[in-house]
Order: sequence, then C-alpha cells, then structure tokens
Amino acid sequence: MAIFKYNSHRPHRTSPDLHLHYWGQEQCAPGHSVGPGVRDLYKIHFIHEGSGKVVVGEASHTLGAGQAFLTYPHVVTHYAADQDSPWTYSWIAFTGEEAGYLLSRTSLSPEQPVFPMDQELMPSLFERLSEAADCQDVLDLPLKVILYEFLSLLLRTVPATANLVIPRQKSVYVEQCLHYLHAHYCENVTVESMSASLKLDRKYLSTLFKRTIGLPPQQYLLNFRIAKACELLTETSCTIGEISHSVGYQDALLFSRMFKKVKGCSPKEYRIRHTDTDIVL
Repeated sequence: MAIFKYNSHRPHRTSPDLHLHYWGQEQCAPGHSVGPGVRDLYKIHFIHEGSGKVVVGEASHTLGAGQAFLTYPHVVTHYAADQDSPWTYSWIAFTGEEAGYLLSRTSLSPEQPVFPMDQELMPSLFERLSEAADCQDVLDLPLKVILYEFLSLLLRTVPATANLVIPRQKSVYVEQCLHYLHAHYCENVTVESMSASLKLDRKYLSTLFKRTIGLPPQQYLLNFRIAKACELLTETSCTIGEISHSVGYQDALLFSRMFKKVKGCSPKEYRIRHTDTDIVL
C-alpha cells in the first residue's frame, strides 16, 4: 500500500525557488507499473528493497536496493517493479526555479537518471520529512531545509565533473542560457537570438539544454513565462493585456492560448481560482 504525504504549506510566490510538493513510500506488488507518461515536476525514487526497471526513451535501466532514479518534467518515463522481487521504494516530488539549475550541476540527465543512495540521509528521507511535517507552525522551513540538504548531498554524490558526456564547460553554457532566458523572457527572445548572443551553434545549444534541463529551450521559456504570469495574476491587479506584455507576448490572445495550453484554463479563470484561496500541492 502506498503512503502519500503532502506539503500543505502554500509558497509565498506562485513560482518559488524550490518547493517540496509531496513525498511517500510503497511496497510494490509484483509487476506494479507506472507510465509511460509525464509529470510537471521532478520526482526521485529511492529503492530500499527488491528491484525493477526504468525506461526513458530508448534507454532502459535495471535497478536494485541502494539505488535511486530521477524523473524529469515533461519527459516520458515508464518504470515497473520486478515480477519476482518487486521493489519497495520511497519518493520525493519537487519543483522550483532553482531545481533545473541545481540538477544541471550533477551528472544526471533524462537519459542517465540513476544514482547511488548515500548511507545516511537518503534511506531515512521519508521519515525525516514526515517528522518535520509535524511542525505545522513552521512547516515550510523544516521541509525546505531537508530538501536543500538532500540536493547538496546529491551534488556531492553525483557531481557534474563525474559526467563524461556533459563536462563542466557544457554545464556553464546551460547556466548562461538560463541567465539569458531569465533576463530576457519579457522580450521577443528566440533560440536564435540566444545562441547568437552566447556565440554558440543553435542546434548544439538546444540539444545540450534539453539533455541537461530535461526540456527544450522553447518549452522552458514558455513554462517560465507562464509561471511569471501566474505570479502577476495572483499578486497584482494588472489587466490580462498588461500581464501579457510583461511576460513577452504582444498579442494578448496568443498569451491566453499559451497560458491555457500550460495551465488548462484561461488567465481569467486562473485568477479567480487562485486569488486568496490557492493551495499548492
């Protein structure tokens, strides 16, 4: 039976730097399968017993106790417990503007999502988070501290310098891309203009960015713009047209279409649903 724990704390911003959404654990039935499918957040499974398989694209990985794997937002992933020795695992799910950057400093990627668990924090992460969740009056702080502690440990466990496919210099390129997109998202920015500014080949840059972050630059930019729009919708009284211009869309109708594509509702509907009553899970 699966045990789910949810973070009931609402971030003070619609798009926080880092936010833990939920965590849990499960002793899986033989052959228990998830996907193929996608999520809109990062999720890490820690395998405590048994074994199973993870498939991302054409890459297949067989995992056992003492290992963990990361699934990326909007990347089709399928994983299943072994029929004879099904795994028992725990998990955490998180998002945030810093998440992609921090993970880009590791050797992990959608094609290489597997890493070893350490012997101290990761095996007991579910219990530590559950204990911290009892501090309801300051819930956001203990959970965030543990999440940052875990990510700090992850950077030491699988540092980017250990990756033979994406050396540190390439990670620097991705970091420059992120800085560029964050600085120019309100403008008519394109992959062509970004690659020209950074003096890099467009195709090379797009491939490197997707391999590191898990999304193509255009999709990352769209998500970032919509996240900023959500902040303006819930935290200001700006009109839809003003918000559209503020996040890089001169055409308010196009902005509304793109917003609905990402959020599943119009900007107006989002504002009505989330102003004063938003609970982020």
